[in-house]
Amino acid sequence: MSLRFHEIAESRHRILNPITDDKLDLLGEICRFAPGTRILDLACGKGELLSRWAASYGVQGVGVDISQVFLDAARTRADELGVAGQVKFVEADAAAYEDTAKSYDVVSCIGATWIGGGLEGTLSLMRRWLRPNGIVLVGECYWTSPPPAEACTSLGVEKDAFTSLIGTADRAEHAGFELLEMVLASPDSWDRYVAGQWWTISDWLRENPDDPDVPAMRDFLAQARRSHLEYGRDYLGWGVFVLRAM
Repeated sequence: MSLRFHEIAESRHRILNPITDDKLDLLGEICRFAPGTRILDLACGKGELLSRWAASYGVQGVGVDISQVFLDAARTRADELGVAGQVKFVEADAAAYEDTAKSYDVVSCIGATWIGGGLEGTLSLMRRWLRPNGIVLVGECYWTSPPPAEACTSLGVEKDAFTSLIGTADRAEHAGFELLEMVLASPDSWDRYVAGQWWTISDWLRENPDDPDVPAMRDFLAQARRSHLEYGRDYLGWGVFVLRAM
């Protein structure tokens, strides 16, 4: 899906992944942040993680994303929560972002491991900014059971792009990280994430009948609904994994 399609489909979302508000708060509790903790959030979307944790725990941080639309929303959210002085949002390719090495207590990438070509590559990328004994938060899909070939085709992913839950832990370990904790999405939170996009896209199609992207967006909507209902709910899980370098 193109960046513009993401910006349209998720225009009404505040959190751009299947985690819920309650579970984002739970993840913050699990991580036991101290005031002044420095977080680098790669592919930060609308910055909800950084701004909410800045408000709740006094963390400081930088969010990096390629979407100016999402970054504008992130800055607005930081203003709403009164934390604009604690967080900064940078328009950049997360894979090519440059910053001081080993300068963050936490490095997160919640649902965008494509920046490093998969989980292991993304963990390698994240390590460069991580202080000794720091933690990594990575959002990743996993197969809840082995998917048939037609499921992978419908969902638009290669079978080996993801693995089982234990396979995900093994991939993290192979990359040099220990699994400390995890917060997993539920089928219901998957529904809220993807089905919320369906309504948003449907409204956009009605409101923008002359837009040149209408045919492609209509096709995307139809395929997204079918793939989730037919295969996604049965085979695809998602979670945030809390890791520490070994």
